[in-house]
Amino acid sequence: MKITYTGRQVELAPAQLKKIESQAAKVGKLLDGREQKEAHVILSLERHLHQAEVTVNYHNHQLVGVGSNADLFTAINSAIEKLEKQVLKIRTKWRDTKRVSRKEEAAEKAEPSEPAVEPESEGERQVFRVNHHERRKPMTLEEALMEMEKGADYLVYRDADSGGVAVLLRRRDGNFDLVQA
Repeated sequence: MKITYTGRQVELAPAQLKKIESQAAKVGKLLDGREQKEAHVILSLERHLHQAEVTVNYHNHQLVGVGSNADLFTAINSAIEKLEKQVLKIRTKWRDTKRVSRKEEAAEKAEPSEPAVEPESEGERQVFRVNHHERRKPMTLEEALMEMEKGADYLVYRDADSGGVAVLLRRRDGNFDLVQA
């Protein structure tokens, strides 16, 4: 992590800078991925109160830790601790969100949702798993019949009138069966 310092009425000795860099190394390990991040440390003194502000730009997010105390190093430690909490929170959010690659997203939009076949063996029955969560809009019976004209043998949908789940099945003779739950 590259650290730049700005001191307003505060001068730091090289030994003090090494201490600050060692404290910021932990945050640097959390932040640094493929590229090296840059931190900006602003130290100021107002009357007898030292203020430390640490700013890092992390994936277009400004992370700012501000600490103030009568002791300079306590102010710096509190600012770095606050910054570390922010980094951990953002990394947790990023890790926990569900992400889909652009290739998969384009493939899902291009292909209609057809049942996925899972053959276990030739002598046993096949299980078809269908993802109906893509179109959650409730439909009327007429809309469901229009959807069935696309060639599907069955359609599971939420009925707009009753709000319940309904299944529309195509019979062998060409007519339809409606099952409402």
